[in-house]
Amino acid sequence: MCGRFAQPRSSDELARLFRARPVSELPGERFNVAPTDEVAAVVEHHGERQLDVFRWGLVPVYAETARQAARMINARAETVETSPAFRVAFARRRCLIPADAFYEWRRDPAADPDRRRDPRTRPQPYAIRRVDGAPMAFAGLWGVWRDPATARRLYTCSIVTTRAGEALAAIHPRMPVILEADDQAAWLHENTPIPQLRPLLHPAPDGVVEAYAVSPAVNNVRNNGPELLDPITRWTEPVR
Repeated sequence: MCGRFAQPRSSDELARLFRARPVSELPGERFNVAPTDEVAAVVEHHGERQLDVFRWGLVPVYAETARQAARMINARAETVETSPAFRVAFARRRCLIPADAFYEWRRDPAADPDRRRDPRTRPQPYAIRRVDGAPMAFAGLWGVWRDPATARRLYTCSIVTTRAGEALAAIHPRMPVILEADDQAAWLHENTPIPQLRPLLHPAPDGVVEAYAVSPAVNNVRNNGPELLDPITRWTEPVR
C-alpha cells in the first residue's frame, strides 16, 4: 500500500514539470502527506493537462458520507477494473499524482513481538524515491462525490498500487504504480482502451527507485520538513 508520501514541490513547479496548466494552488513544502489531506494531481480535460487539487481518499459515488475516504486511499491494480468503488474511475477518470518520495515501514524480522513498546522493535520507516532525483508520477484515479445533505461536490483521488518489485519486497509487499514519461499520456487520455491500460500496472523495474531508512519522526503526521527525507542508520542498512 501507500499510506504516506512527500509532495514538496509547489503547484507551479509541478505544472511545469508535467506540462500542465495550474488551475488550483497548493503550497509546497509538504513532506508528510497523509490520508484525507489535499494533494496536487494532473488530469486531462479535452486534450489539455491541468494541475488541480484533490482530497486523498476516493469517495465512491454511492457513499452516504465522505468517511469512506480514509479507507480508499489505494486501489489494487489486480482488482481496479472490476471493483465497484474504482471501475468507473479506472475507465474514465485517471490522473497522475506527483511525489518526491513515499514511505513504508519494515519490522525487524528478529524483533520480539511481545516487546512492541520497545523502540528497538518498532517498524523502521523507509523513504523510497527515484534514483535520478526526478519526481515520481503515481498512477491515480479521481472521482466526484456529491454530499446528499448539502449538494456540495468533493473531488477525491486514490493511488493505484501493485506488488512490490524485488528490491522493495523486503520492506513491504505493495508499492504505488510509478508511470514513466512514455506511459503518462496513455494513462491520462480518457479514451485509452482498457486493454492498453492493463500493461501499465506493473512494479517499477529494478534500478528505478531506491529505499533508505529515515527517522521515526515521520510516524507523526504533524511532523513536516525536509529532514524527514534525510537518511539514517539504524539496525539495518539502506536497501539498494
